[in-house]
Amino acid sequence: MGQDDVRHKENRERVFWQEFSVPWRFPVIYTRNVFAPANNALATVFQAAGPVPVLAIADSGVAEANDGLADAVQAYASSHRSALRLLSPLHVLPGGEKCKNGSAQVDRLHRLFHKHKLCRHSVVLAIGGGAFLDMAGYAAATAHRGLRLIRLPTTTLAQNDAGIGVKNGYNSFGRKNWVGTFAPPFAVISDLNFLSTLPKRESRAGLAEAVKVAVIKDAGFFQLLSGQRKKLAALELQQMEEMIIRCAALHLEHMAAGDPFEQGSARPLDFGHWSAHALEEASGGEILHGEAVAMGMALDCLYAAEKGLLREKERDQIIHLLQDLGFRLSHPVLAKLDLEGALDRFRQHLGGTLCITLPLGIGCRAEFHQMDLEVLHSSRDRLMAFP
Repeated sequence: MGQDDVRHKENRERVFWQEFSVPWRFPVIYTRNVFAPANNALATVFQAAGPVPVLAIADSGVAEANDGLADAVQAYASSHRSALRLLSPLHVLPGGEKCKNGSAQVDRLHRLFHKHKLCRHSVVLAIGGGAFLDMAGYAAATAHRGLRLIRLPTTTLAQNDAGIGVKNGYNSFGRKNWVGTFAPPFAVISDLNFLSTLPKRESRAGLAEAVKVAVIKDAGFFQLLSGQRKKLAALELQQMEEMIIRCAALHLEHMAAGDPFEQGSARPLDFGHWSAHALEEASGGEILHGEAVAMGMALDCLYAAEKGLLREKERDQIIHLLQDLGFRLSHPVLAKLDLEGALDRFRQHLGGTLCITLPLGIGCRAEFHQMDLEVLHSSRDRLMAFP
């Protein structure tokens, strides 16, 4: 073998393709009185031979609205010693959107996890609204490369959307969810009794996500929401519970059949969100997420109708449903919003390619990679004239 042949072999590129799949399976349970000793929903989730170490944390707003929550968690653990072992009394931390502004809360949780010697077989039990669960989920996902997390969502929005998926994160650089991970929970358990303790504004905000998923995926669900609009606007519990469970089922179905870790650019479940995120950011959190989504959907429906993509009748049905549910569709922040900048930030969020979901009809959608700024501005002006 000559010297040239040896050099040729030494310089050959060697490529190994690694391929594997990891199945994910976790329960999403709806129940009542989750911490009643006779309720086995939480205990049976562990399915372990011995008691699992658990660190329980709660959103301060939930703890304040549910007097005795810490005692109930402790009593439940005492009644189910074979399934779980509390590492400490319930830790209560600030909740709401502000809890995920920056890394301070995440750092605090990391210190708690370290103090109580959590390992990858321990469980973090997080009780709270969507923002709290986002922040706690990120802290759990980044400790020891991933602790087990059980979410107990307590708000309408968290039970029908934010708390049942695989996203975790916190806000940074003035942007929503700029830091985050995709990490599926170990389980999700929604106690419907928490809904009765919610402030009305928060309870109503969660209705927007139901309208969103109905418009893009299920005309029958849209008709159900329309038929029950008065009871939903009055936040009657039976109709709210029915809405939450059906909305959650549609979200879960979409994630299972689609792109749960968002490797592509299309985000159908982000219908109305490109401007909603910008509205939340620009208002400093004054506008709740669901309220911003309602405005964002109205803006996109006006735009879609103006572009001939959506019939005026269906546009009006969507907008009137949002109004009848109690949403204001205009806000001073919307008038000043940099629409082109918001689209560009959303493009970055998607991974470099703009992909906006617009309705072609109720229950039907399509993705678009460009937006007509002139039409978009006129649609915004029209929306600002709404009461």
